[in-house]
Amino acid sequence: MLAALTQTELIAVLVSIINYTPYVMTINKGSTLPSGPFELRHQSLQLGLRAWIHEQTRYPVGFLEQLYTFADQNRIFNHSKIHTISISYLGLVRQQNFKLHETEWHSWYEYFPWEDEQNVNIKNIKRKLVGALYQWQRQKIEDAETIKRRIDFLFGSNDYSWNEDLILQRYELLYEAGLIPESCAYIGQEGIDVGLKMYADHRRILATAIGRLRAQIKYKALVFELMPMEFTLLQLQKTIERIIGRSLHKSNFRRMIEQQNLIEETGHITDQYRGRPAKLFRYQKSILDAREMEGSKLPLVRN
Repeated sequence: MLAALTQTELIAVLVSIINYTPYVMTINKGSTLPSGPFELRHQSLQLGLRAWIHEQTRYPVGFLEQLYTFADQNRIFNHSKIHTISISYLGLVRQQNFKLHETEWHSWYEYFPWEDEQNVNIKNIKRKLVGALYQWQRQKIEDAETIKRRIDFLFGSNDYSWNEDLILQRYELLYEAGLIPESCAYIGQEGIDVGLKMYADHRRILATAIGRLRAQIKYKALVFELMPMEFTLLQLQKTIERIIGRSLHKSNFRRMIEQQNLIEETGHITDQYRGRPAKLFRYQKSILDAREMEGSKLPLVRN
């Protein structure tokens, strides 16, 4: 029996903000993240990846960080004789005037509808998912109670609080339960919104990137890599809220931003809002270069 061939590919999760909402760059009608073969023709992997991303998408990337190497044969083998090792990266693209009909940017909530706490239908979406998970859990002869506690913990049920950073763990649980179309155990249940399907393990990789960004945005000033050069405090708050999928307390948020001393007034105002014109701010590059936002936490509203 011949051993399977192995190939290595680079996968880029490119995130930008469009109308306050986080979007991800895709190809093949939203089913695939930009990817390409690993090559050793540049001075470093990151330089090569930046050049490759620009060649593929024409968008400049600011922040770029390696996420994880995925090599689970059972999930990436894809019925071929080639075993793929995927090296994934998270890249942040500053807000631009994207033409959505010409580029394949999709809101990441299209893939993870249960993650958007600001969605008016979120309670119904989560209720149906948790119900389906309970149904799957009751079929387990062993570890049924452990699985139930895992469901409650990840989906904030029965006195547990919702943790927005655990998006990957929630996706993996739904995958394990056969509720995700990419799963080999997929059973399908009508009327349950499990988001858009993606090729192979690409939605798992996207969940990893979202979880990383949600966690890091609380102690690193990464949000400024996604903001326009000048912005209002309301724009900044709305952007962060949409990234983490939760609401922030307005007064606490502004107090935290002021205490961090990361932004400064530009002297300009905007008249795009009704009523009193809003001041425009910019981040202080010298401060961001000198240190990260160590120890700061976003003032989340816990319901």
